[in-house]
Amino acid sequence: MDKKIEKKRFGTKTLIFIGGAIAFLAVIAYGYTISLKKVYQADADKLTISKVEFGDFEDVALLNASVVPLTSVIVSSSEGGTVAEIFTENGSSVVKGTPLLRISNSNAMLSYTSSQTAATEQINQLRKSRLDLEQNQRVLNQDVLDVENNLRTATRQFRLDSTLFSKQVVSKQEFSKSTQDYEYYQGKLKIVKQAIRQENQSRKMQLSQIDQSMRQMNESLQMIKKNIENMTIKAPVSGKLSSYDPVIGKSYNSNEMIGKIDVLQGYKLQAGVDEYYINRVKEGQTSTCEFNGKTYNLIVSKVIPEVTAGQFQVEMAFKGAAPENLRRGLSLQTKLTLSDNSKSLLLSQGQFFQSTGGSWVFVVNNGKAIKKSVKIGRKNYLFYEILDGLQKGDEVITSSYDQFNQYDQVEISK
Repeated sequence: MDKKIEKKRFGTKTLIFIGGAIAFLAVIAYGYTISLKKVYQADADKLTISKVEFGDFEDVALLNASVVPLTSVIVSSSEGGTVAEIFTENGSSVVKGTPLLRISNSNAMLSYTSSQTAATEQINQLRKSRLDLEQNQRVLNQDVLDVENNLRTATRQFRLDSTLFSKQVVSKQEFSKSTQDYEYYQGKLKIVKQAIRQENQSRKMQLSQIDQSMRQMNESLQMIKKNIENMTIKAPVSGKLSSYDPVIGKSYNSNEMIGKIDVLQGYKLQAGVDEYYINRVKEGQTSTCEFNGKTYNLIVSKVIPEVTAGQFQVEMAFKGAAPENLRRGLSLQTKLTLSDNSKSLLLSQGQFFQSTGGSWVFVVNNGKAIKKSVKIGRKNYLFYEILDGLQKGDEVITSSYDQFNQYDQVEISK
């Protein structure tokens, strides 16, 4: 026999009770979640709040540039040593060849003196060798003269005896002797002339070697003399002496900078640039500066990529005539153009960037600030370019987050 199964149904009161319980639990869960959030209480007057704007992003870097000479020549010593005498002062105008100071180095001087003595002795020995060769040449020439003279005598006697012998005036023995003498001196002259030819070839080669060695020795002496003269440091060019502070007894290493000479033929600007821009600054970019109420155009002439203390250096040359009355060390604010202007969302620069690296910000709404991820692009001296995460009109805390960067929410009290 089949049984009839009845479905149990909830009544209206039961459903209302269950719904109320669910709502109650949701409220409790929300309250618990809120209680887990870290909230920081901040005074409005201690915060800087900036509004996101939409406008032209001026892609420039503002630099504090210094006026430096267009050309500076480093003054150094080829030999190390201590300062023995000082002839000029820092800031003096000098001409090329003006003595600046004298370096003393006893070891170097001893080495130069020994080398000079050795070179002089070798030169004297080479001169003696040359004289010996010339003496040998004179002896050989004298031998030729003697043999030629004897041959002439023997030739006359031979011819005379030949005539007399044919007439049977002289004996055969006398004729044989004159013939023998004649043939002897003929042969001897050939041998002596052959010896002179060989000697001349050898002498020519030896004289060439002697001359070459003497030139080398003289060059060595000149170099030694120049090195001794270089102990007195002279101005390599004409200009104004700077970065020059020697004192008696101060030591300098070989090729260490002693000072600079600024060639007074114009000026350029040199500036340190934040390493943030190191991949964006290139030679040929333009910049502007103001001096005495006038704006001047410049061009980046050199980029020095080595980063020191968070900055690298650039040099900028004036396009056209440079301002008058410029002087070394003068500071000018320069605006370096990195690219053309473009329309972008803009957020004022602030110390928040040091805390977040630009990856997130606190966005303010109804007295509360909530963390929000953002994407920041370029920056200039006033604004950051906002690529994502914010909209025009959003209000953002741009002052330092150091006190509350670990919090999820900031409640702002007035």
